[in-house]
Amino acid sequence: MSTSPDNTPEIAESPARQQVMEFINSRINFERISTEQYDLQDFKLDRMRELLARLGDPQRTIPAVHIAGTKGKGSTAAMTAAILSAGGSRIGLFTSPHLNSIGERMTINGQQPTDEQLLSAMEVVRPVVEEMESLGPPMCPTFFECITAIAWALFQSQRVNLVVLEAGLGGRLDATNVCSPLATVITSISHDHERLLGDTLVSIAAEKAGIIKPKVPVVSGVTQQEPRDVIRRAAEEHDCQLYELDQDIKWSPVDTLSDSVALSRILSPLVIDVRTPWRSHRVRVPLPGEHQARNLALALTVCDLLSQRRAAIPANSITRRLAELRWPLRVEVLRRSPLVIVDAAHNDGSIESLLHTLKESNAGKRILIFATSKDKNAAGMLTQLDDHFDQAIITQFIGNPRSIAVDTLADIATQHLTIPFATAATPADAWTLAQQHAGPNDLICTTGSFFLAAEMRSVVLNKPPLSR
Repeated sequence: MSTSPDNTPEIAESPARQQVMEFINSRINFERISTEQYDLQDFKLDRMRELLARLGDPQRTIPAVHIAGTKGKGSTAAMTAAILSAGGSRIGLFTSPHLNSIGERMTINGQQPTDEQLLSAMEVVRPVVEEMESLGPPMCPTFFECITAIAWALFQSQRVNLVVLEAGLGGRLDATNVCSPLATVITSISHDHERLLGDTLVSIAAEKAGIIKPKVPVVSGVTQQEPRDVIRRAAEEHDCQLYELDQDIKWSPVDTLSDSVALSRILSPLVIDVRTPWRSHRVRVPLPGEHQARNLALALTVCDLLSQRRAAIPANSITRRLAELRWPLRVEVLRRSPLVIVDAAHNDGSIESLLHTLKESNAGKRILIFATSKDKNAAGMLTQLDDHFDQAIITQFIGNPRSIAVDTLADIATQHLTIPFATAATPADAWTLAQQHAGPNDLICTTGSFFLAAEMRSVVLNKPPLSR
């Protein structure tokens, strides 16, 4: 099993998938609009409930694990789905955004749907969407709502046993928050989407805690006191059993690498011991970084929790599934000499996790390639990154209009970087420039945005980005 979009490049470019994209791209797409152009009143669960009701409420017949959080929710969802599928069940996984193909957002046991399956699900949803659009703008489903509905139609038609759902934005008003969860997960709380979710960790935690349902167990990776208290109060108010990282869930590394070891921790995944309230595990973390060890501890806890209702998943099956997992753009190593990494970090919390992971690298010169979206804290991220690199290349991504223009970002960099930097008009130009400055023992790291990381990945691997 693998969730890597590289497995099916021929499917990614198919006319059938382009047909699906044409259908959903005609709807408002908040993934391509700065958050300055909309607010929470544009998100209406009533509209999503109506859409699914007209489809026969598939979300009521398929149980779910619902995962929210500022960072780590996609990785946690992927690892949870991988482990659960090791138990022999058909597990759907819904995540966003996608790298190359719309099918990446809705996999079953790690496999993207076939063209026929995807088109069939779209044709179920299309007439319902068109009916709702005839009722006027307030009832017009958005891009994300359409994709979510298509995923539910697909999962129902393919008779999945359980769906692991990653929330899109926030939690309380997210289109995924109409599911029937067996467990909810809140991975972490840090600053992001502040204009929509609030500018304090408490307000952001309250929005994420909106996925908590009465009497449904909650697994939390939130460790800062104030947002943790918000999660605790929400769990108590809804009469939910709460399992917390560092309280009920413990993990520790099994081995360590000395500074003299040639291959850094980035290239040698961490082996950890995890103790959940029900079981102990020794597992190899499939994704680089200590933060992924925490995410895996949460995923194992969810799976152990669900195993109270069914047979426990054998340890060797868990090991095999995790070893097969691929999840691009999460401290992803594209080359080793020089060490080339792309990472989708785009807020203070995820940048901090990236930098903590890069400390394990014994690279010589460190070169940063950076771009970000207009609604992100560019100044804050550049300030965080400044002390950890020797030089930077400021650029912009070209496939999404949310990118800060390179000239504007260069002005910000002038105020917040002390290291020398150059500018490049495109990710391809930035890559060319970086190669001119990097030796075989150096590091080139691209970060600041999912969209930048995705475009740079295509450039480095010589895989032209597909139409999104």
